[in-house]
Amino acid sequence: MTVVKAENVVKDYGLNGQTVHALRGVNLEFRNGEFTAIAGPSGSGKSTFLHLAGCLDTLSEGSMNIGGTDIAELSKKQLALLRRHSIGFIFQAYNLIPVLTVMENITFPLILLGIDKREMRDRARQVLYEVGLEKMENRRPKEMSGGQQQRVAIARALVKRPTLILADEPTANLDSTIGREILELMLRLNQSEGTTFIFSTHDPMVMEFARRIIHIRDGQIESDEMK
Repeated sequence: MTVVKAENVVKDYGLNGQTVHALRGVNLEFRNGEFTAIAGPSGSGKSTFLHLAGCLDTLSEGSMNIGGTDIAELSKKQLALLRRHSIGFIFQAYNLIPVLTVMENITFPLILLGIDKREMRDRARQVLYEVGLEKMENRRPKEMSGGQQQRVAIARALVKRPTLILADEPTANLDSTIGREILELMLRLNQSEGTTFIFSTHDPMVMEFARRIIHIRDGQIESDEMK
């Protein structure tokens, strides 16, 4: 099943009175269960692509299909619902809510989905177990290491049971040992849950774990290879 399909995707934006061509006619397709890295230097367009696939930004030209839905046809409200139900995000800065506990951070997306409290707690406890944080549910982010916070972010992304998880430089703020542990965790979850993972990265270790590597430069695909 195709999870993401991009056809002739163009993204331009203005910066200091000039037009930046972030993506220049990108064609890509991702199928269910992939574990793929989009690699390239800073400014290559990899994060821009993730933002478009995650319905966080709009295309200048072309089409983007997410799970069978052409996102260009959706209103802002419909895009928000698609993000809420089908897409999980993992960022390099973790983006946890500092005043909430681990359990509250993880259940927050489920509150937005209207899941009842018992199922919410059951789902949260399950993903906490899966990421190895079952004894930390009452801690707040400031009481945790960077690696532990990234595990919370992964749990928060997984708890919705999305078909797609977009990870933007997820190892950037972690040392190599913790980064490898996080990648091993995500690969296990990919294999057990069948969730599609797409990374943007310039970290060779992420590329080592990926089963497909797409190289992008100056907004265009340079290569697309399966391992």
